[in-house]
Amino acid sequence: MSFTTTADGVPVYLYNSTVATMLGRRRIPIHTTFYWGHKVDILFHCWPGDSAAMYAVALILVFVMAVLVEWLSFTNIVKLKNGTSNDVVGSFLKTGLYGVRTVFSYLVMLAVMSFNGGVFIAAICGHVIGFMVFGTMAILKKSSGLDSSKP
Repeated sequence: MSFTTTADGVPVYLYNSTVATMLGRRRIPIHTTFYWGHKVDILFHCWPGDSAAMYAVALILVFVMAVLVEWLSFTNIVKLKNGTSNDVVGSFLKTGLYGVRTVFSYLVMLAVMSFNGGVFIAAICGHVIGFMVFGTMAILKKSSGLDSSKP
């Protein structure tokens, strides 16, 4: 393992496509290019660990979160009707669903930022399949006049 120092004299260790910086006594690896393999930290320190089975569970979780993002983007669970007393409650529910969708979107983004190729492919596949299932159904409903949100 070789190292160099920054302008401030902080040692930076270089190996493979990973940059590791020294913060105190702790070395933090940061991948700067996509890499393949099941030894990765996704979302949390030491998760999924070195186990290939846990890596597969992590990929499934990223895939499901991406599908959920697409479902929440196209779902119309809360229907608002003008002039009713439930407008305020419905608005809060829609806002809550938007917040949940945002949380899942950022979690998928953070998982992809692990720069693991498998995680990237799982996220893209989840978004594509989610759009294919939920997005095209929403488009077909609107184009055929079956949109239930119209008065």
